[in-house]
Order: sequence, then structure tokens, then C-alpha cells
Amino acid sequence: MADRLDRPKGVERGVFRRRSTNPDRAGVIVEGIARFLGTPRFLVYLTVFCLAWLAWNIWAPESMRFDSAANGFTALTLMLSLQASYAAPLILLAQNRQDDRDRVAAEQDRQQAARSLADTEYLAREVAALRQSLGETATRDFVRSELRSLLEELRAMDEDEADEHGDEPPRDEQRRPARRSR
Repeated sequence: MADRLDRPKGVERGVFRRRSTNPDRAGVIVEGIARFLGTPRFLVYLTVFCLAWLAWNIWAPESMRFDSAANGFTALTLMLSLQASYAAPLILLAQNRQDDRDRVAAEQDRQQAARSLADTEYLAREVAALRQSLGETATRDFVRSELRSLLEELRAMDEDEADEHGDEPPRDEQRRPARRSR
């Protein structure tokens, strides 16, 4: 959508156009600079630069020197101080951004740990409920023993009835089913 509704889209006024900038872009640039300042490559470049500066101002012809050794290389000292004065805030800005990222990551880790703990507690409750329900279920051996005892009670009742009436035991009882092998 156009930034302004009082003029057609695509028409730019003035010499300096307003660019839409990403507010985080400066932070990314600062981090890149601070990251470079902490590399061995930067230290090598700075060392080579200082050695070249010193060599030029010591061994170059007198008319071509721009920083005198008699004054203690004032320009080099001033330039290195200026570089250090800019490097320190850049490093601090990069550290602040890293702290913000670490804070967000720590919060996400904490939330993930809380979710994992809740899931683990839920699973522990489910396992406990399963164990409890399994403890209440009848096992195969228990059911068999109960059926045997009931069968014996029924046989005893049939025998008692047969003794009272003087009859023979029923034919079913004489034939026992064959046991199944496991």
C-alpha cells in the first residue's frame, strides 16, 4: 500500500526519498563488525597496517612522511584510539543483541521444559492407571482355578443329588474332555 494517499503510487517527491528500512538492519551490521573485530584476521590486518605505517614513517624520504617518530607517532596513536573508541560501543551493542537472543532462547527452553514435564507427568499417571487396572483384571490362572473350583462344586452337587435319588452320575461327568497342551 502507498505510504501516502494524497499522491499516486510510484511518484517520488524531493531529492531525498525516504527508504523503508529494517530497524534490525543496523544491529545486524554492528554485529558483523563486532564479530570481525574479534577475529584473528582483524588482528593480522591491524598488525600489518601498523607495521606498514611505522615502516613508512621511519624509512620513507623525509618529505613523504606524515607522522614523525620524534613526536611518538601521534597520528597513529590518535587513529588507534579512535578505532578503539568506536570498537567498544559496537562490541557492547552486539553483546546486548546476543543477550536478547539468549534471553529469548532461555524462555523458549523453559517453556519446552515445562511442556516436557507436563507430558512426562501425564504419561506417568497413565502408566500408573494401567498398572492399577491390570492389577484388578483376572489372570488366566485365576480364572482357570475359579472354573475348576466351580466345576468341582457342581460335581459334588451332582453326586449329592445322585446319592439322594440313588441314580447313576450323569454321563457327561464320566467323559472328561482332553486337556489342551499349551
